[in-house]
Amino acid sequence: MKSYRFQVRAILAGLLLLAAIPARTQEPADGPKPIFRDALIDKLVGEWRLKRRIRERDVENTVSADWVLNHQFLRMHMKDVAEPPEYEALVYIGYRHAEQRYVVHWLDGYGGKFSAIGYGKRVGDTIAFVFQYDDGPFYNTFSWDARAETWTFTMEATGKDGKRELFAVDTLRRD
Repeated sequence: MKSYRFQVRAILAGLLLLAAIPARTQEPADGPKPIFRDALIDKLVGEWRLKRRIRERDVENTVSADWVLNHQFLRMHMKDVAEPPEYEALVYIGYRHAEQRYVVHWLDGYGGKFSAIGYGKRVGDTIAFVFQYDDGPFYNTFSWDARAETWTFTMEATGKDGKRELFAVDTLRRD
C-alpha cells in the first residue's frame, strides 16, 4: 500500500513540476522581435531624385528613405523641389509576416481624407500595392530595375468603366 501511495505522489509531484515549467511559446510572426528585413525594399534606402509624369506635365521631387521604428518600416519622405512645394508625402512601408504581404501607409499634404493604407504582394523585383477608396481601388506598382539601378512607381486609378487608367509614373534615380 505504501508503495502505491508513493508512486501516486511521485507522479503527482512530477505533473506539478511539468505544469510549473512555462510552456515554450512560438515567437509571434509580427511584433517588435521579428525585424523586417527585405533586400528589395532595402534598395530604396538613401537619397533619390524623383521625376514624375502626371496629367501630361513633369514634376520633380527629392526622396529620402531610411529605416525607422525598430526597423519595422522604411520611411520615404517625398518633397516637391518647387518653392513652396506643391506636393509632400511621408510613406511608410512595412510587412505583415502572418499574412505574407506588404503594407504601406501613405500620408500627404492632401490630408486625412486621402491618406490611405495599401497592401501589396511581391513578384520578382515588383511589389503591386492596392489602396481601397470609396470610388474604387488605386494601384501603385513599385518596380526595381537592377541594371539601371532605378525604381519606377506606376500609379493607376480605376475609371468609371472599372478599368485601370494611368494616373502618374515616378522614376527614381540616385541623387
